[in-house]
Amino acid sequence: MSELSVRELPLFPLPEVVLFPQEYLPLHIFETRYRAMLQSVLEADSRFGVVRWDPIAKKMADVGCCAEVIKHQTSQDGRSNIVTIGQQRFRILEIISETPFINALVSWVDDDDQILDQTKLEELKDSVSIALKDVVTLTSKLTDSEHVLPDSLPNIPRELSFWIAAHLGGPVASEQQNLLELTNTYQRLEREYELLDHTRRQLAARTALKDTFTNADQTNN
Repeated sequence: MSELSVRELPLFPLPEVVLFPQEYLPLHIFETRYRAMLQSVLEADSRFGVVRWDPIAKKMADVGCCAEVIKHQTSQDGRSNIVTIGQQRFRILEIISETPFINALVSWVDDDDQILDQTKLEELKDSVSIALKDVVTLTSKLTDSEHVLPDSLPNIPRELSFWIAAHLGGPVASEQQNLLELTNTYQRLEREYELLDHTRRQLAARTALKDTFTNADQTNN
């Protein structure tokens, strides 16, 4: 393991929050220890680690995502509002200190996609994109409200896999953590396709049921 792949990093455990690369995370900093952490971070390279805290197991995840502070505003009482963006993923190797805030030795984590069949990867990406669009369309129809995907939806498989993982709906922090820890883009997209296809089937069934009742009401009237 090279020296460049290991560094010290302040950690910010957050209950049920999983940050992904290139995703924005606004935070309100008010606890004394995290005020100290923010001051230290801003004096260094503006980076700290966001790690999911499991309130049931009372422990941090082993893998998190580095957050870079891109905006910050501190009020007179010492509280701060900051905006961060996710950078590299990391694995916690060792907790160095816990006061005044947690400081850890971490190693960077990246996807190992060198042996992937690029044609199959692109095909899977396209299938995932179609499933995602179907879910959005069916959700709009079922809720009678407009849901649209952003025009800037990533087209690169790895980036798309992170975007989808970050925007999964419902109480899915544990699933998001699993996706964050995967180091293979194909496997991440494969799991996301399973989740989206399952949701698509459920929404299609509910939409068909809704259409049946709507048509029945129109017939009776």
